[in-house]
Amino acid sequence: MVFPEPHRVALEEFECDPLDRGSVRVRTEWSLISTGTEGIALHQLFAPGTHWADYVRYPFTPGYAAVGTITELGDGVEDLAVGERVAARVGHASEHVVPAALCTRVPDAIAADNACWFALAKIALMGQRAANYRIGDSVAIIGAGPVGQMSVRWAVAAGARHVVAIDGDAPRLEHASRGGATAVVDAALPEGHDAVVAACGGSRPRVVIDCTGHAGVLQHALPLAADRGRVVLLGDTGHPGEQRLTPDVITRGVQVHGAHDNHSMWTRRWDGDRALHELFFELVGEDASRSTVCTRTRSRLPIARRRTRCSVARRGPRRWVCCSTGLRRRDRVTA
Repeated sequence: MVFPEPHRVALEEFECDPLDRGSVRVRTEWSLISTGTEGIALHQLFAPGTHWADYVRYPFTPGYAAVGTITELGDGVEDLAVGERVAARVGHASEHVVPAALCTRVPDAIAADNACWFALAKIALMGQRAANYRIGDSVAIIGAGPVGQMSVRWAVAAGARHVVAIDGDAPRLEHASRGGATAVVDAALPEGHDAVVAACGGSRPRVVIDCTGHAGVLQHALPLAADRGRVVLLGDTGHPGEQRLTPDVITRGVQVHGAHDNHSMWTRRWDGDRALHELFFELVGEDASRSTVCTRTRSRLPIARRRTRCSVARRGPRRWVCCSTGLRRRDRVTA
């Protein structure tokens, strides 16, 4: 997948990198489109001077969550084998050369289209660490898109007593309920404020996680949190200058914490997030109905097995997309 310029998506043939020592060659089976990140990048929905402006440079190659099969091993690779399925943080392309240390083996019992949620699950876990919610806690999650769905599941796994998902889309809320949410609120804030409080037993939630990536949500999230509560900005807006604090920060001691994908890399012995990905796969294996998200759109892309970057990025507030690769060799798509 390539974004040659804003608002345009194209397929491009490419030569895959040579196989280096310690690397593996992977043929992609499924790749998850992160509609939030990729929509922002595709439509240039970010302000100059933000980290988005540094991250998105056209031509831009999107994608960061793929599952595929190892077809070749580089010298020195001993813990993986040809034919094994692995998950890797790579873009939408039919083939990759990836350092073996950055690959995580996918258990045979987990389907590839479920496994490719591993990256968004890890990103949501960074929100859990910033929120530090505990057994018996009350957690409100604003936005039940892909990251919000995973946030629901981590809060449930952590033993939160109240887990409330807030979104205006009924199918999203159904997925959140299946993932263990104790209540759902089909309304935007601030209109849904009282319903959230009621769902938390009559008290404001101690933790509020904003998964939307919309700058205007912060000013409504802060009044929702309990006194000395915590608001976690997990959704990554392209316009942080438009986010507004409220008096709740001063008068009620509400804290604001940021969470980002790269926070796991700050550890001294970073393992490429393999342990976090393995944890997600363990949870999926234990209870697939709660640990995974039902993919709402699956697409087969007309791409070559080895030499074409797959590209279809359809952005919409209600669309989650997984792409399966490898049908035909010569087709090209421009959208």
